[in-house]
Amino acid sequence: MNIVDNITRTPIPYDADRGADVLAALPWAQGDMAKLVAGTAGCSPYLAKLLEQEADWFETAAYNPEGAVAELYTALHSTPPDHLAKALRQGKRRIALLTAMADLAGVWSLEQVTGTLSDYADLACQLSFQAAVGAEIKRKKLPGATEDDIATAGGIAVFAMGKGGARELNYSSDIDLICLFDETRYSRDDYQEARASLVRATRKASAMMNDVTGDGYVFRVDLRLRPDPSVTPVCMTMEAAERYYESLGRTWERAAWIKARPCAGDIDAGTRFQDVLRPFVWRRHLDFAAIEDAHNMRLAIRKHKGTGGPISLSGHNMKLGRGGIREIEFFTQTRQLIAGGRDPELRTRGTVPGLQSLAEKGWIPDTLAAALTDHYRHHREVEHRLQMIQDTQTHSLPNGDDGMDRLAAFMGISTDEMKRDLRARLDQVHTLTENFFAPDEQDTDIQETKEDIAITNRWRTYPALRSERAVEIFDRLKPDILGRLRAATRPDEALLAFDGFLEQLPAGVQLFSLFEANPQLVDLLIDIVSTSPDLAQYLARNASVFDAVIGGAFFDDWPDKPALQDDLRAVLERERDYETRLDATRRWGKEWHFRTGVHLLRGLIDAADAGRQYSDLAEVSVAGLLPYVKEEFARKHGPCPGRGAVVLGMGSLGAGRLHARSDLDLIVIYDPDGQDSSEGPRPLASRAYYARLTQALVTAMTAPMAEGKLYEIDMRLRPSGNQGPVATSLEAFRNYQENDAWTWEHLALTRARVIAGPEALAADVAQVRSNVLSRDVDRASILQDVSEMRDRIASAKGAVGGFEPKLGQGRMQDIELIAQTAALLSGTATRDVEKGLTSGTQDGWLSAKAVQDLTESYHLYWALQTGVRLISSGVLNRDSLGAEGATFLCRLTNCPDIEALESELVTRAEIAAAHINAALPEKPQETT
Repeated sequence: MNIVDNITRTPIPYDADRGADVLAALPWAQGDMAKLVAGTAGCSPYLAKLLEQEADWFETAAYNPEGAVAELYTALHSTPPDHLAKALRQGKRRIALLTAMADLAGVWSLEQVTGTLSDYADLACQLSFQAAVGAEIKRKKLPGATEDDIATAGGIAVFAMGKGGARELNYSSDIDLICLFDETRYSRDDYQEARASLVRATRKASAMMNDVTGDGYVFRVDLRLRPDPSVTPVCMTMEAAERYYESLGRTWERAAWIKARPCAGDIDAGTRFQDVLRPFVWRRHLDFAAIEDAHNMRLAIRKHKGTGGPISLSGHNMKLGRGGIREIEFFTQTRQLIAGGRDPELRTRGTVPGLQSLAEKGWIPDTLAAALTDHYRHHREVEHRLQMIQDTQTHSLPNGDDGMDRLAAFMGISTDEMKRDLRARLDQVHTLTENFFAPDEQDTDIQETKEDIAITNRWRTYPALRSERAVEIFDRLKPDILGRLRAATRPDEALLAFDGFLEQLPAGVQLFSLFEANPQLVDLLIDIVSTSPDLAQYLARNASVFDAVIGGAFFDDWPDKPALQDDLRAVLERERDYETRLDATRRWGKEWHFRTGVHLLRGLIDAADAGRQYSDLAEVSVAGLLPYVKEEFARKHGPCPGRGAVVLGMGSLGAGRLHARSDLDLIVIYDPDGQDSSEGPRPLASRAYYARLTQALVTAMTAPMAEGKLYEIDMRLRPSGNQGPVATSLEAFRNYQENDAWTWEHLALTRARVIAGPEALAADVAQVRSNVLSRDVDRASILQDVSEMRDRIASAKGAVGGFEPKLGQGRMQDIELIAQTAALLSGTATRDVEKGLTSGTQDGWLSAKAVQDLTESYHLYWALQTGVRLISSGVLNRDSLGAEGATFLCRLTNCPDIEALESELVTRAEIAAAHINAALPEKPQETT
């Protein structure tokens, strides 16, 4: 877009005579273009000089600015190294003039202005480093390098940091660079010589841009953002930088790398290094501790620069002062640091794109993003005009009236209007951002009782409060926490429960920072610890699951299985190796698992919903991991021989109904399809291959990794139980089920369901199941077998009662057994308990009344099972239940109080047991 015909604004000449003098040197400038030239020259001595120096070039460039930039770049690329320093300085003058005029005329947006300046900085870096490294190569000072290595600067990756990295360079900006080289390009014997050569090249390239000559300078270069700059060379190895960041990297360095990008030299090596550095910059958990780090950085900068006082326009620093550019940048970057580890879409370099992505993902309101974006763009325009006046790297408003008048004229408005607008914007930015970093103090007027003090005094001895920083944050939280504990149904129980949680918490800074930034989480924590000490123990060991609550969609409806599969797949594709994928699956699963538990605890879903959700989660986890287990196993032993293997979910998993502590009953079935062995570096016979692949899958799910275990796996339902192979061929499975299986194994088959593996093989396994279950059966024999099984179960488990939902006559397992029996007798392949019971009415084996009573009893016991397993891993009684736990179970089972629940459980068990006893044959009388 040409400048001449698209002018939307012009400066007002502050020095009209100087403006007129310069306009006389550009006779082609007419109309609005003349106003632009006169206004610019009348306000900026620096631009007045450039207009005179580059009058002829600018005449052409004004009609085709983008073309002029492209021609300039082409010319520089063909400039010989010995003429490059002079050519770069001329190019910088022209880019400075063109961007200024396009900016002042309103023809280019802020992003186009800063982008053009940044692109020129990239080009200057690339050409300077190529020239410097090329000189080293020609002098044979860079061992093993040839002219082909000039293009990648001998392995140096030049990273643009800060505004340069974000393509947001200001008008008179220096450029912050970090220079690292890929040490793997050089042998051990050549390393020291190569290192010295690349350090020299870095210094020369920096000087080519930085030194002031008769032609000016290109960019001021700052190399001090590198690790430990006081003791490290200006160009250091990537390996050394990686070790530094892993062990000593600080929050401000993490924030700096948000905007970083390789801008010159070996771009591919730079990209690989940033991939390695990703875990340092983007933490897996929600990093609310970054808020305090950023706040402390702001305070330190204010103190060091003297910009911490109240807003006064005279001399106010538009970058570092209150309400300035840095506050918007810090606000954006800190929010990105908090959540960017979990959401890659937040990992944008620019400030405006960062605000936009934060709003789109629900981390800040749209109105806040829009307001800060508007203020940021305006602040940057003011900053540019301050710097355009004399090409100085200043960010401070003028101290005197003359300076203010000149700046206002440069912006094309009156001084009073400029001051009113600036003051309002600075105040609003400060208001919008300050409370995020330094929220209002909480009410600390909470008097602790003697009983409270006896407990709270020992808190300082707990691991979570072993650091000064953790104590500092917790002391700010403590009054609010105590106040919320007092509001619990039984405050003493709640305090003890919280004490138990705190005692087991291994570290506190991250979690306490999370609570400070999200006080509503404290209510949720108190709900959990007051209801279930067992669940509180789980949270203490896995406090990062609280991250999921802040993730935006935590309280949305449950997604379907395809959406869950897509979500897990995206998580796993971001990981680099097998072990990190195993941990990522555990982390992902725990967050969704926690979500279901919270929804159940808060009454957002019922027990049936929870059962389906836990089952979906298990199925998706197995199906998501299986391809990676196969891939890892294939590295040694080759791809799966034949048609591959499927995983058959049995028991509750097959029925699609799990609780919070369910293990997974699995069977692996494979089809070698005539292939005797695998084809790989270490081939295995097909049977051994699938047995070891199954063991690898079990290990992938049960190994106690950094994120714990995924699930416990039970494979005792496979053919021949513990005596049989861990993986069964399709033919062996078919033969066993048709000829050798016991009645209990056919009962188990009623609930079987393929949950992972190739679709064609899954269909064949499903067909075997259907064929077996649809055969004619010996009714009397099955009923006798079931009766004996029931007696053996009762003898093995002993007497039970109270809040035990699963075991015992007339309870959940007993009803499931009858439902499976009904399905087997009727040839119905249903996995659902209610449908199975209903199938028993087809030949009159079960009455409609029996089905109704058994179904209602099962729903009660399943609701209790779901609730009990959420809040405890053991047997519950009144003493261990607590007030909040009792309230939770009563709500879940629709009972008015705990006494009514106990009575209902006994009554329902007696009714269900009577129906089952009537349906099964009596035990034969013993003869004497």
